Amino acid sequence: MLETLISSKTRIKLLLKFFLNSKATSYLRGLESEFGESSNGIRVELNRFEKAGMLSSFSRGNKKYFIANTEHPLYNETHNLLMKYIGFDKIIDTIITNLGHVHKVYVTGAFAKGLDNDTIELVFIGHLNKAYLTELLEKVERHIHRKIQYTVFEESEISNSLKDEHDTYSLLLWES
Repeated sequence: MLETLISSKTRIKLLLKFFLNSKATSYLRGLESEFGESSNGIRVELNRFEKAGMLSSFSRGNKKYFIANTEHPLYNETHNLLMKYIGFDKIIDTIITNLGHVHKVYVTGAFAKGLDNDTIELVFIGHLNKAYLTELLEKVERHIHRKIQYTVFEESEISNSLKDEHDTYSLLLWES
């Protein structure tokens, strides 16, 4: 779907990188190795996004880092479009409402880093009906054509360090 609206694969990769997780930052050479593409094509797209105000930049040492401008009027719409593109909206709507006592849901792995992948990794925190969760995720996998791996923790199983790790390195999808 997104490929028909946006013909540049580099632009799509940058949208996923910066607009799925608003805390994601990166610099040109880092994106070059991450995407496996030439720096010229990435530089052109970064400059377009920055000129449009959708990305902000800052310097650290001799590197220019980029981050999503969450104050941009199109940030929320872009984020929501990407969530639908990946299928997160279906996962959240279908599962959370009937699952039990869900406190938080995180996406980890490649998507938390803003990279497209065939597998979505989720972490659920709460007291859940695991049989129901498995059944629902199998249905969602068929609709979104992606594999879903998940881990469930009870709130009492999560140490403060693990909470901080999830808050820092994962994308919080839902919180009660």
